[in-house]
Formats: sequence, structure tokens, C-alpha cells
Amino acid sequence: MRVLLTALALLAVLVPARAQEVLRVGDQRGNARALMEAAGVLDGLPYRLAWSEFPAAAPLLEALNAGAIDAGGVGDAPFTFAAAAGVPVKAFLAFRNRQDGLAILVAKDSPLRTVADLKGKRIATNRGSIGHQVVLAALEEAGLPADSVTLSFLPPADAKIALASGSVDAWATWEPYTSTAELAGLARVVRDGNGITPGLSFAVASDAALKDKRALLADFGERLARARAWALVDPAPYAAAWSKLIGLPEGVPLRWFGRAQYRTVPIDETVIADEQANIDLYVRAGLIPKARAPKAEAIFDTGFPQAAAVR
Repeated sequence: MRVLLTALALLAVLVPARAQEVLRVGDQRGNARALMEAAGVLDGLPYRLAWSEFPAAAPLLEALNAGAIDAGGVGDAPFTFAAAAGVPVKAFLAFRNRQDGLAILVAKDSPLRTVADLKGKRIATNRGSIGHQVVLAALEEAGLPADSVTLSFLPPADAKIALASGSVDAWATWEPYTSTAELAGLARVVRDGNGITPGLSFAVASDAALKDKRALLADFGERLARARAWALVDPAPYAAAWSKLIGLPEGVPLRWFGRAQYRTVPIDETVIADEQANIDLYVRAGLIPKARAPKAEAIFDTGFPQAAAVR
């Protein structure tokens, strides 16, 4: 009997061990966690999700570099800079969206109408952000050098005030700021990111997590892809949940999600080529030294085809 009880006690310790595995995921408010909860894809998790919320991608990637989290969701611009800085991170799932909401905005009554009109002007954006990306890409498209404008590196709240006060001439930003400004009649778009930026974002993970928590990442990625597919069919339920969480009018996320059309895409030659184009853009602009520029194929993990296959 004593042997049996000992065996049962040992079994009780061993069996739940796998169920107690933890995947530590970094998120930005209203993004993956809110989406996955609204879509109902978190039921029956065979492990525990430990969420950490960050105000932006840069601190999320810093936490990943420090080993405080295993994975998270980021845009292509901060991912590129993190990889160039030597952060041990790879993208294992890719999403693509239209770029109507990534835009260079001017005040509604501004005389500025084209990117060429921005020559010699001051533009507010975040350093290394997708807003920074769209400015560089738009200037190249217009045949203007990167130094033909003056960039004021400000967080979105300060940039919005700067545009309203006239201390900057334009603001390069992203959603939900673009839809909020447009719907309020406060700004209009001079150039959006369609055709000049790839509209990529990624689920990324540390090299350690890709080695030690691969099965958990595969399951998480498949669930996240299912949630994206759910929101693509009808963005209204997610928009309602997002609006309640963030406190902005429901029209803002409806406009954002409806036109963005976020979808999961395989990490294929097209995605890798687009990421290489991002890297090359930042090298030309002098933001990433050529000697430190990563090769795009080296910063992807293409071993998660099941997640990418979800449509």
C-alpha cells in the first residue's frame, strides 16, 4: 500500500508538470490578448499564458532581450531595429495588412498637398517606428533625400498636440491615431503607406523560446491566426470589444479594422524580400550601419507552417 501511495504521489507531481508550462507573451493594449479573448480561441489551453502589457513595441522587445518574456507581437520597423541591434529574436508568424492607416497627416486646412510640399518642413513621429518608415519611403518615392525634412521625434500624444498647435507641419503616424484624427475632422492624409511600405507585422520569439517552448509557440500561433481569420470575416465584434477596452468610439476601430484587412500570411520569399527591403531602406537612410544590417532570411523561423496555413 505504501509503495502504491508513493507511486500515486509521484504521478500526481509528474502529470501536471506539462500543464504548468508557461508561455510569457508581451502585448500592447487592445491587440493580441483582446483579439484572442473576443474570438474565443483561448479555451482549453494546455499551458498557462502569462501576459505582460507594454505601451509600444520597443519596450516589449527590450523585455524579450532581457529574458522577461518569451514572445510578443510587433511591427516590421521595430523588429528590424531590434534584429540589427543584436536582440536574439526571430519572427515565427507574419501578418499583412493594407496601409491606409499608416500615414503622413497634416492639419485639415494646411496648404500642404503632396510629399514634395513637405520639403523643408517639420514632421513629428517616433524614432524607428512605422511612422518613421513611411516618411523615409515617401521621400524616396518623391525623389527627395531623407534630410530634406526635419524630423521631430515625439510620442503620439505629443505629436498630436504639436500638429494641432502648428509647431510641426505634419505627423507620421499609425492606427488608431489616423482614424481618430480623420473621423474627428482634425487632419487629412498627404500620403499613406500603400505601395511604399509592406504592411507587415510579426509574432516574434526569443531564440531561447524557439528552442525550449516550440510546441507552445506553435499552439499560440495557430490560435492567434484563427483569431485574425475570425476578425477578418466580420470586424464588428472585435471593434466593439476593442472600443470598450480602450474607450474610443466604436467607429474608430471599425474604420481601422475594416480597411486594414489583417490576414495571416506564410513566411515565404515575398515576406523575406519585403523585410530585406525594409533593412535596405534603413541602411540607405543611415539609421542602421551597413556592417550591422542583418540578412532578412536569418531573422525568420519558417518552421511553423500550421499556424500560417490558417485562413
